[in-house]
Amino acid sequence: MKIGIIGLPQTGKKTLFHILTGSPQADHTEIHKPLPGTADIQDPRFDSLVQMYDPQKQVRARLDIVLLPKMEKETIVTGEIFKDIVDMDAICHVVRGFEDEAVYHVDGSVNPIRDVEMVNGELILHDLIFIEKRLERIESMLKKVKDEKQQKEQALLIRMKEHLEHEQPLRIMHISPEEKKLLLSYPFITLKELILVLNVSDDDLDNDSTVRRLDDMCSRYRMEAMQISAKVESEIADLESDEEKREFCEELGIKEPALAQLSRLCIRALGLCSFFTVGKDEVRQWLVRSGSSAPEAAGTIHSDLQRGFIRAEVMKYDELIEHKNEAGLKQAGKMYLKGKEYIVEDGDILNVRFKV
Repeated sequence: MKIGIIGLPQTGKKTLFHILTGSPQADHTEIHKPLPGTADIQDPRFDSLVQMYDPQKQVRARLDIVLLPKMEKETIVTGEIFKDIVDMDAICHVVRGFEDEAVYHVDGSVNPIRDVEMVNGELILHDLIFIEKRLERIESMLKKVKDEKQQKEQALLIRMKEHLEHEQPLRIMHISPEEKKLLLSYPFITLKELILVLNVSDDDLDNDSTVRRLDDMCSRYRMEAMQISAKVESEIADLESDEEKREFCEELGIKEPALAQLSRLCIRALGLCSFFTVGKDEVRQWLVRSGSSAPEAAGTIHSDLQRGFIRAEVMKYDELIEHKNEAGLKQAGKMYLKGKEYIVEDGDILNVRFKV
C-alpha cells in the first residue's frame, strides 16, 4: 500500500518526504523517477502502550511513501507524472501556503486554492482523456460484435464521462461493486483518496484561515486537508531526544507534531486501521484493512494464527488507559473474548488464541 507525494515545484514535497522517511535530505532537485521510502507511523497510543509495558522491543507500523517527480508542464504534457500516480494507492498533494521571496512560485504568486484547483483539473482531465479513448475503442468493437459486458462498460463510462465533465472527481461518484469490477485494470486517478497538506510558514502555524477556506472544496470533492510547517517539522525531526522534541513543541504551542495527524490521514486514505499486540517482550502496532475480521487481523501477524484461529482476547485502548493496567481492566470486567465473526476496531489490543 503506497502513498504518493505530489505537488507543484517549490512546495516543500522533498522536505516532507525527508521528515516522513528519515531519508538523507539530498538535493533531489531533478527527480525524474519515483523515489521510494518507508515511514514510521507516529501514533500517541503506541507511545502510551510502550510507556505502560516497558517492552524489550517496540515496533511501529510503517507506510510506504513515494516521492513523485514534480508536476511541471513537461511531465503533464508527456503524461509521465500520471503513469507514476496510477501506481499509488492514495495521493498526498503538498500545497504551498508560505510566502518567501527567495523561493519562486511557478505561477508567480502564492495562491493555494488556485493551485489545488489546477492540479485537480489536471487529474480529472487525465481520467477524461482515457475514457474518451476507451469509448472510441468499445464503440468500434460493438459495431463488429454485440457483447453484453462491453455494453455495460460503455454505459458506465458514459456516466463517468458526464461526471468528470462537471469537474467532479470519480471518488465522489456512486459506483456499485459490480461496476468496480469492470474498472479494475484501468488507470483512473480521481478514484483514489486524496490528502491536501498545506505547507505554511512557522509564523502562520496558528492561523488556519487558509486551510478553513479549503474546507468547502474538501467536503465537495471528498478530500482531507491539514496544515503543516515543513520547516518547523524538519527542525523537530532533527532534534536528538524525545525530551528536546517535547520542549520544542511546547515552546511553539504545538500539542501534537503534524506528522502524527498526517499518519492518521494516510491510514484512513488507504482504508486501513490500527491494532496492537502488547507484552513485556514486545509492543507492536499493526495495520489491517478496515472491516477485517479477527482471523484476518491475526493473519497479518502470522498465517498460522489465521489458519488455527480459536478466539481473540480483546482490550479497548481507551478502557485500558482509563483503568491504568490489565489488572484494573480485568477487575472492571472489560476483557472481551471474541470469535471468528468479530470485526476488529481501530485501537483494539489483541491476544490471539490459536491451534495448528
